[in-house]
Formats: sequence, C-alpha cells, structure tokens
Amino acid sequence: MSHLFSPVKIGSLELDNRIVIAPMCQYSAERGLPTDWHTLHLGNLALSGAGLLIIEATAVEPAGRISDRDLGLWNEEMTVALTGIIQTLRRYSPIKIGIQLGHAGRKASNAVPWLGGKAIAPDEGGWQTQAPSALAFGDHPVPQAMSLARIGEVKQAFVNAARRAVQAGVELIELHAAHGYLLHQFLSPLSNIRDDDYGGSLENRMRLLLEVFREVREAIGEQAAVGVRVSASDWVPGGWDLAQTQVLAQQLDALGCDYIHVSSGGLDAAQQIPVGPDYQVPFARQIRERVTMPVIAVGLITEPEQAEAIVATGQADMIALARGILYDPRWPWHAAAKLGATVSAAPQFLRCEPHNMRGLFK
Repeated sequence: MSHLFSPVKIGSLELDNRIVIAPMCQYSAERGLPTDWHTLHLGNLALSGAGLLIIEATAVEPAGRISDRDLGLWNEEMTVALTGIIQTLRRYSPIKIGIQLGHAGRKASNAVPWLGGKAIAPDEGGWQTQAPSALAFGDHPVPQAMSLARIGEVKQAFVNAARRAVQAGVELIELHAAHGYLLHQFLSPLSNIRDDDYGGSLENRMRLLLEVFREVREAIGEQAAVGVRVSASDWVPGGWDLAQTQVLAQQLDALGCDYIHVSSGGLDAAQQIPVGPDYQVPFARQIRERVTMPVIAVGLITEPEQAEAIVATGQADMIALARGILYDPRWPWHAAAKLGATVSAAPQFLRCEPHNMRGLFK
C-alpha cells in the first residue's frame, strides 16, 4: 500500500491521505473579503483529491495585510463570507479545510505581485508598518517598533481571527511564523533587537509565538487542529537557524501543537537558498527526530515517487504542494495512478477514469 495515500491524523482531524495543499496568497480579495475568484480557485483545489486544503494567509487585522488585496478575518462580514465559501466546498468535496492566519509586520503594505510587488509608503497610499524593531526589510520603509500594548493587541487579533475561523467552519488553523512575516520577525535575531521580554535571548524571541499559540488553543479548545508554519532557516549567517527551530518545535510540541509545517527563508534579502528538489526536506527530517507531532515537508516536491519516498522513509509525515498543484490541479489523481493507490473524486468526474486505471477513484 502507498504510504502517501495512507490516512493520517492531525490532532483529532483524520485525513484520507498525506497530500496537503499549502496556503497560497491570491491577492484577489476586496476590502479583505473573498471574491468569486476564491470560490473558483478553492473549488478547483478542493476537487483535487488531496487530503487537506489550507486557505491562503489571512490577515488578522488591516495592518497585517501584505497588500490591500489580501484576505482578512477581522470582522463579522468576513466571517459570513468565508462561511459561505466553506459550505460550498463541503457540498461537493470531502477534503478537510484549514486556514492560515498571519500578520505581515514589516513586509506589509505592498503592491500585488503582478504590478511589481513594490512596498507602498504611507504617503503613497500604503500604511505604516510595524515590527519587533525599527529595522527595514530590504528597501521597504522603516517599520515602527511595536510597544508592549501593541503586541497585546496583535495577540488578541490572532485569537479573534481563530474564533471567527472556527465559526466559519474550518477544521484546522495554521499560525504563520515563516517567510519573514511578523511572528518570524520576532524569532530572528536579524529582525529582532529588542531589549525587553520579547527580544534578546532565544527564550524571549520565541515568547510571542508561544503566547499566540497558547491563547489561540485556549480560545478554541479542540474545535479545530492548531499547527504552526515555520522557516527553519533564514539562510543568512547569524540568523534564525535549524538548531533554534528544533528548540521551538520541542516547545510547541510540549504545548500540544498538532503539527509543524517546515519551510525556510523569506526574512532577509541577503538570503542564499540552494533551491533544488527536496531542498527543505532535511529540515523537516531533523525536526521530526525531536518531536512527536506530525511534520509537513514542503518545497519543490514535484513527483509522486519523490513524495512517496519522503513519507515512506520517515523524513516527514505529510508533504505539501503549492506551485506544483497550481500547475497540475489533479496531481493527487496522477500520483495515485502511478503509485497504485485510490483517491477521492466527485461523481461527476468518474467517467474520465480510463479502462486501464479501474479502481483509481474511491
């Protein structure tokens, strides 16, 4: 039997297989609200046969948006809109549905990627960014260092958004502490030079993420699985690295974190990333050696045999797809066919099963 297509549990949530669709920003919201694009995009991915679909990074407050076209979850109107989309997905697909909650910090206030993605200053129609310290990301405007009161407001924004997500019907919440966004900014000594309880030592730099996790878990209980996405390395000397990530992962594991999703980079423009197939999988493997919670590997995992080997050899419990499943939204079908497994499909699609692949669809 294929390891990739065997069931797996994340907390109390059981997935049919170990293929995860990673959160991917669409920059297509209006006033933080999902649009018809989200219904089309998420509907397409929900019919892929993957075990879990994680909705794109969703801002917990307006200042936390990467761009003004980011999805948000800071008011009731957004909760209602998200509820409608999730109900539509559930009507036609058995896929489990999660959402990633995040705050962009000093990487906020940008144009959308296809318009250049440049930072937009407050006097040009953007907004004042905030961060652990007044240190800019690349050529972005210098952010405002966050006060303790402001940190408290952001923590509460994560809690409020988590409650709204559960109300909307999601089964999993992923806290975004990767790719140079706010929670990652607090972790890394390259972006955090505070001299209070949220800066300096590793214990202090981890404090905000651990507090956000605890408060979100306390607020929603077991109504949804709660996990964290991390960057295992800044790929810059003197920055956040694997050893520190392992300590963080063990701390999260002890708090009852349901899974950890292991990526890398995004914090510093000086990063040097040796991109290639499986380039982040060693991080997942070395973190998995230290924790009991499930680990998701991601990053240039493109072939079914490659994904099967990662899971079968215990390097990770699940694999996540992003750009690859945008290119091939039926990747799980094709993987099941190659690996001799079965995959869920809507009854409207059953007629496409070739005669030499009978038994592919559940």
